[in-house]
Amino acid sequence: MEKILSDHRNVGFIGLGTMGLPMATHLLQAGYTLHIYNRTPEKTAALVKLGAIAHSSPKEVAQHGKIIFTMVAHDNALLDVALGQDGIIHGMSAHATLIDCSTVSQAASQKVAAHIQSLGATMLDAPVSGSEPHAHEGSLVFMVGGPKQVYDNCQDLLLTMGKQAVYMGENGHGVAAKLAVNTILAQNLVALSEGLILAMKSGIDPQPFMEVVRGGGARSGMAEYKAPKMIAHDFSAQFTTALLSKDLQLASLQAAALAIPLPGLSLSKDLFQMAVAKGYAHEDMSALIKCYEEWSHLSQSQE
Repeated sequence: MEKILSDHRNVGFIGLGTMGLPMATHLLQAGYTLHIYNRTPEKTAALVKLGAIAHSSPKEVAQHGKIIFTMVAHDNALLDVALGQDGIIHGMSAHATLIDCSTVSQAASQKVAAHIQSLGATMLDAPVSGSEPHAHEGSLVFMVGGPKQVYDNCQDLLLTMGKQAVYMGENGHGVAAKLAVNTILAQNLVALSEGLILAMKSGIDPQPFMEVVRGGGARSGMAEYKAPKMIAHDFSAQFTTALLSKDLQLASLQAAALAIPLPGLSLSKDLFQMAVAKGYAHEDMSALIKCYEEWSHLSQSQE
């Protein structure tokens, strides 16, 4: 098969939120002709200034892009932009490819893939590991499900926006891998929150404590990226509490469908749902520690 992009530089991107905007910017900077759509049209302005072409519907984007990326928040958003009245499926050619980078359920992803395949077109599910800073740096990691040859042909395009793309298997395996990754991430963040609270409540300065954590067996990506935000009480969102809570609910449904008990996942899901209920939905997921501060009666002055 000839490389999909060898004679075609038109790429579509739908969903220009916290992650989608910097990802799309990398494509523009790499010289692709970028066709864009966002439900809130104002979010297209910055990319239009850089040379992107804005359209009024996902259907219009699909009529122009041989490769169409989507990066949306949840199942219903994906089903709408892909299969809705003005969705991608109504403008997509038989030789086009949809690459969905959203974190959604395996069932929703596979449903969209089946509809896309009925056109003779192809789909990859390619959610990412990383948050807003990684999207800006171009250091995301893609977990990709779908036809292997399509993945091989699109790998260079993915690496325009990230540092690594890993093939996971058939359609739906990319999103399943992402839910498993976020299961680990959430439990690491719970453990970090509990360890920090225990240390601070014992009168330990969190800065040297984190030096010990980073140098030993308790080190983790969460310790590296989130401990400074937790200590500084900087909860500006890189990946929101609401989004992680949503992902954990999806992971829990996946576990239930597979009839496997995952008690750590269940506890993490409940903890992040508590954080959402307390009003931290739109803050960074590291805001979970505020729940622990309340439960332990730890004031900021003690920190």
